[in-house]
Amino acid sequence: MEHIGLDRLAGLVAFARAGSLGSYSAAARSLSISPSAVSKSVQRLERQLGVALFTRTTRSLVLTPEGFELHQRALRLLAAAEDIEQAASALRAEPAGVLRIAAPMPLGIHLLAPALPAFRRRYPGVSLDLRLSDQFVDMVEEGIDVALRIGDLADSRLLSRRLVKQQLCCFASPQYLARRGVPSHPDQLVAHDTVNLRFQSSGQPMRWPFQVEGKKVELTPRAGIVVDASDALLAALLAGAGIGLTSKLLAQPYIDNGSLVPVLPAFAAEGRAITAIWPQSRRANPAVRAFLDFLPSLFEKPATAT
Repeated sequence: MEHIGLDRLAGLVAFARAGSLGSYSAAARSLSISPSAVSKSVQRLERQLGVALFTRTTRSLVLTPEGFELHQRALRLLAAAEDIEQAASALRAEPAGVLRIAAPMPLGIHLLAPALPAFRRRYPGVSLDLRLSDQFVDMVEEGIDVALRIGDLADSRLLSRRLVKQQLCCFASPQYLARRGVPSHPDQLVAHDTVNLRFQSSGQPMRWPFQVEGKKVELTPRAGIVVDASDALLAALLAGAGIGLTSKLLAQPYIDNGSLVPVLPAFAAEGRAITAIWPQSRRANPAVRAFLDFLPSLFEKPATAT
């Protein structure tokens, strides 16, 4: 296929402006060039295309039927060029305005909320609106700029970036383990008190995955305590209620301060990935781009780091 040359592009731009404004002089003023340059560009384009684009009179230009059809296409070309300019301008702009973020409750409380001050120190012109819910929200309808979700993207209207794979592990307080002992295999959990999570969406208890001899094995413990929120599960474990399974990301602060201890870490399994999603219409927004660049730091270092 023949590549379009710069002179033909210049001719298309001149033709589009002249067709819209009705004269070479007006097109020349809008393009900051001479009327003769516009005229020559259009005439050269007509020779290249092999069609007459204008019917010329002493006072104005009138599009021919062929010219009218091609003019609509040329206008789309100009619109695309202007879109490129706007995108480039957005890339250079300083992030500012309101950034609306949605996330599941546990991720929002334990990961996002502690990190937001660091983001605002870096981008003080951005105001943050964090909305937490364990129910999926329609980002386009509710005007959400960026969301975190557990699992992969299913909505074709959205763009996505996988951030991290979760690791699911059992945890308990040191006091509980000192009192009841430390299991060395998932089969030994039947002799322990356990705390389990019940999913709000389905009402079903969580099945605990383990890697045993290279295979993924799932079991559902007969839990003495069942809760429907990750924060409640962590609170029960911290109070010495027994052994529970959750994401290491959520438990990490308590591991760091010694209030929770990993149990059966050699059998820990991978959970679903945490994914950032955003509408295609927000892809060039400077605040969205800045936040997407900031998100990986939540999984690499403490959220309070600047």
